Amino acid sequence: MKILNLYAGIGGNRKLWGDEHEVTAIENNPEIAKIYMEKFPKDFVIITDAHEYLLHNYMNFDFIWSSPPCPTHSKVRKQLAMKKKDGKTFMQNEPVFPDMKLYQEIIFLDNYFKGKWVVENVTPFYEPLIEPQKIGRHCFWSNFKIDKIKLKGGTHMNTIAGMQKHKGFDISNYKIKHRKDTILRNCVLPELGLHILNCALQNE
Repeated sequence: MKILNLYAGIGGNRKLWGDEHEVTAIENNPEIAKIYMEKFPKDFVIITDAHEYLLHNYMNFDFIWSSPPCPTHSKVRKQLAMKKKDGKTFMQNEPVFPDMKLYQEIIFLDNYFKGKWVVENVTPFYEPLIEPQKIGRHCFWSNFKIDKIKLKGGTHMNTIAGMQKHKGFDISNYKIKHRKDTILRNCVLPELGLHILNCALQNE
């Protein structure tokens, strides 16, 4: 298949896909894209805005995976935007509008794309506007059924070393500005990424 991997990060979802498919990965952070390129040298990596790339290139692929940024939807982001006891200042972040690109992509793919697609995000602090399939801390919107899967115990908020072991990525030797714990936390568990790809193939 020709696969489009949007908001690719360092490739957590893609890690166990193997090399039988033609994968195009889109990542807008050059430092993170460099790590992806070294981990998956056979993939075609483009450093650009994934949302715009999807709009203009969706028709060139058989399977599309999209993992739009989740911070404005997350429960943690909301908790850190709650007011302190003085009622005036916030714990860490001021409230922000949720980034609705998530739902733009779901609606767009559901109506225009003829292949298999999945959009992944964290479980939001509000009731999802479009009902997803839920696995662990993830929400998945797709045009195929995703079977239940039992995932290995969570180390999502673990140390960098713990997350590297849990997700199978060693990025300790990379000197980058971006926070390594955030990069690893954003990785979809490789076993889950493979499971979802297999479900898409079974539903063809």
